[in-house]
Amino acid sequence: MRFSKPLWWSSLLAALLVALGAALPAQTAAAPTAVAAPPAPATAAIPPHAAPRPHELESHGKVRVDEFYWLKERDNPEVIAYLKAENDYLQQVMKPTEPLQEKLFKEIVDRVPQEDASPPYRRGSYWYYTRFTTGKEYAIVCRRKETLTAPEEVVIDQNELAAGHNYFSLRGPTMSSSGRLAAFAVDTVGRRFYTLRFKDLATGKLLPDTLPDTTGNVAWANDERTVFYTRQDRDTLRWDRVFRHVLGSDPATDSIAYREADETYSVFVYPTKSRHYLVIDSSQTLASEERILDADHPDGEWKVVEPRRRGHEYQLNHLGDRFYIRTNDGGPNFRLVSAPEATPGREHWQEVVPHRADVFLEGFELLKGYLVVAERQDGLVHLRVLPGDGSAPWAIDFGEPAYSADFDVNVDPESTVLRYGFESLVTPSSVFDYDLQTRQRKLLKQDKVAGYDPALYRSERLWATARDGVKVPVSLVWRADRRQPAGNPLLLYGYGSYGFSTDAGFDSARLSLLDRGFVFAIAHIRGGQELGRAWYEHGKLLEKKNTFTDFIDVGDQLVKLGWTSPDRLFARGGSAGGLLMGAVLTMRPDLFRGVVAQVPFVDVVTTMLDASIPLTTGEYDEWGNPNDPQYYDYMLSYSPYDNVAAKTYPNLLVTTGLADSQVQYWEPAKWVARLREKKTGDNLVLLHTNMEAGHGGVSGRFQRYHETALWSAFLLDLAGLKQ
Repeated sequence: MRFSKPLWWSSLLAALLVALGAALPAQTAAAPTAVAAPPAPATAAIPPHAAPRPHELESHGKVRVDEFYWLKERDNPEVIAYLKAENDYLQQVMKPTEPLQEKLFKEIVDRVPQEDASPPYRRGSYWYYTRFTTGKEYAIVCRRKETLTAPEEVVIDQNELAAGHNYFSLRGPTMSSSGRLAAFAVDTVGRRFYTLRFKDLATGKLLPDTLPDTTGNVAWANDERTVFYTRQDRDTLRWDRVFRHVLGSDPATDSIAYREADETYSVFVYPTKSRHYLVIDSSQTLASEERILDADHPDGEWKVVEPRRRGHEYQLNHLGDRFYIRTNDGGPNFRLVSAPEATPGREHWQEVVPHRADVFLEGFELLKGYLVVAERQDGLVHLRVLPGDGSAPWAIDFGEPAYSADFDVNVDPESTVLRYGFESLVTPSSVFDYDLQTRQRKLLKQDKVAGYDPALYRSERLWATARDGVKVPVSLVWRADRRQPAGNPLLLYGYGSYGFSTDAGFDSARLSLLDRGFVFAIAHIRGGQELGRAWYEHGKLLEKKNTFTDFIDVGDQLVKLGWTSPDRLFARGGSAGGLLMGAVLTMRPDLFRGVVAQVPFVDVVTTMLDASIPLTTGEYDEWGNPNDPQYYDYMLSYSPYDNVAAKTYPNLLVTTGLADSQVQYWEPAKWVARLREKKTGDNLVLLHTNMEAGHGGVSGRFQRYHETALWSAFLLDLAGLKQ
């Protein structure tokens, strides 16, 4: 996507995590034989035609003509008719693949156990967990008091809340300090405006307090009467205000605890690990500022820890009598410092983990007598334990060449057991408890994948050389008995923006491609943060093209190394990864046989020039501000929509959502319309608009797999693998 919040938030939220049962199908598919890639599917269907209506856009004395600018008129019946016509056209073209789509959907869903539950974790007097039940699309959040054999209490049944809605998204629940009250937020449209509600778990009844148009972000004060929550600007969707609400009072009288005036910053509120403090984080791409409040005194004064300054990013947590602060003051890869809670400012910082040029400090977890840091080195996350008694630190061994690891739910500050998650390209998502005193780990849960035999699959990590000599890590997975001497069809995935690191995780739905002979690869390209902060810095702003050329160079080398052939190489990316797809098509339209671009950010210049569009002002430090001629010219040189030309493009499937708040639907719609006008050759250009969903697609546990089946069938059909 165009990313809306900093990536480290996940380590701060004490959310309920669900280890969803995955599953891999019974391995019955016959080994595919090597076949020549077929021509693009023939179809008698006539593509829709969007009428060109030239609209001039002038900047810096230069005029761009946008003939499909009118497609942004969301309420124009002609626009809706065009989007529906595109959906009808896609359905006609893909009709021969409908049996395959149905087969794919069934086998993907059949891998996922209908009955499933996450490992319970303790918070206060209760054990919390999330479970799924047969035939239901949404999770049920539950708890048991004191012991796991106590009667089950249902905290939130999402299925009840989702009834009657085509789309449903829940944020929370967030528990009050005693666990009696739960705050939760619901969006039934998909544009990420949430209505905040409260439930008394002692009575099972909803409180009358209803707070509309929130972000869903909420934090409780310790009096269990006061909550702080955030709201976004109605037009730009920037999280710009923190409100204070007292239960039982009129929400219209809620006071503003903090308003962020700088249009490049967004705000977020959260409790510290100790729950002694509440924190308001104001942050943007290059800077942050934290305000703290004693959680026992919600009427008190919010105090700034360290005043904002450009280039300084920091985040904090609290345990015992000290604050722990992750900061890039002293080095781009961050270091960890601590300070007394009475004087947390920079002049009192004491170093805990120093900055290192070859190790990126990604996050940290505070437990009784131990500090655990998540560090990224050579593209992989390592969890390193630092005992509080000063004895030698050690790292937890994961034992695989490419994987994903992170902290799981660790809410008890008195615990000496670390809960973490692990998965790889061949190992389903797993949750472990690691005893920091005995160094023994216990597998609490590994996602069940029906019919999956990990012995049939192989993974590998290699390094491709980019055109400027930089080594780019690549993770691959395939089914061993499907490898072909002449190369397999290969799907290359990439993202490469916002410093978001794409780790090598498991996906049970991916098995449908692997079992039919596909190799799957992840290009860990610049713009992410896999190799530290510099990896990100060299993939944004005036170096953004490194992201695109890295991906191209990885594709070329996978062909040269014999993993695939030029007519069997495919690509997929979404949101900012959709920009990657568009830019790669512009620069090397000959490289791929087919491309899937999901909710793609492709109209870069026009969007970044419009400060009223959601997320724009907060992303000037990611893409550049095109009001500056230097950035305008650079962005214009790669913006996919602006660079559509009369050339032969690969077969292309584009998806979007009418309610998308991150990448507006009209960007992919305009791109497809212009491609149709200018492209040469007979390759397909297909657009699917979900008329009832936003950036994340449809909601629900299983319904999202219909789109997976669609784009999988699109790729398999192009690869000549139609079984």
